Amino acid sequence: MTLFSEIYGAYYEAVAEIIRAAQNGDLNDEKLREICAVHAFPESRFTIESSLKEQKWQLIREDGTTPIENPPDMPLTLLEKRWLKSIITDPRVRLFDPRFPKLDDVTPLFTEEDIVVYDRYADGDPFEDKTYIENFRLILHAIRTKTPLNLVYRSPKNPRGVKFLVIPEKLEYSKKDDKFRLIASGKNITPTINLSRIVSVQPAPHENFVPKLREKTERLYFTMILTDERKALDRVLLHFAHFEKRAERISGDKYRITVTYDRWDESELVIRVLSFGPMVKVTAPDKFVALIKNKLADQYNIGLSKRR
Repeated sequence: MTLFSEIYGAYYEAVAEIIRAAQNGDLNDEKLREICAVHAFPESRFTIESSLKEQKWQLIREDGTTPIENPPDMPLTLLEKRWLKSIITDPRVRLFDPRFPKLDDVTPLFTEEDIVVYDRYADGDPFEDKTYIENFRLILHAIRTKTPLNLVYRSPKNPRGVKFLVIPEKLEYSKKDDKFRLIASGKNITPTINLSRIVSVQPAPHENFVPKLREKTERLYFTMILTDERKALDRVLLHFAHFEKRAERISGDKYRITVTYDRWDESELVIRVLSFGPMVKVTAPDKFVALIKNKLADQYNIGLSKRR
């Protein structure tokens, strides 16, 4: 059983839009192809166009009109509403201020208490803190409008906070750390800023100084050999889903996986690789292998000091 009906697929969305255009009296071949390009896949137009014109789907007449009188509608089922309610009650999703008033009286299909997450740090961001929410939404708006921001950022070296003028570029979420990070350009700042360390945010649309946009970061990679035990391959591919990667089978249950990443993701990737224990072995490059060894040595030394 699938949660969502196939009528919410790209083909149905495209054909529904074609029917609306026919009802409005502005459907022609060019408009049909434009709708297919926007709502379906590049190759979909050939299937949709031929099926409509050859009357396999008797929805559009030869003159571009339609026998369908009412606009296409795709109401949600109760199951789909309950699933959506579960998604929008997630505190991370609520940061984006989703508005679904018709779901107010719907019971969620599941709650956060029903989900057990492994391999995630317990000190995630305070997603329900009022100041954090305000800062997040101000930053999100600034990214969309390309507005410079004055940030006060607190770090271990500067617990009182330091003011920076930045151009916000995008937000990233780390599933491992359960934290949001701001990728920004500016003078004398790290390009990756933890949102939980931002004390205050002020838009600066009229600021005279405009930071130079950050140059593209150096692209790095590492290669590891994976033994597919206990569905390790599936877990690794899911764990690194948002990174560019290449996987190839080399023999039996052995796979070679190469992951490409930006330099500022390096520390987190070391931790992610180590979380898979003996099922993965990093083979290249030497620098990344050394990072793995150093991290293991640090963990071993911490263990020794605790036993003392």
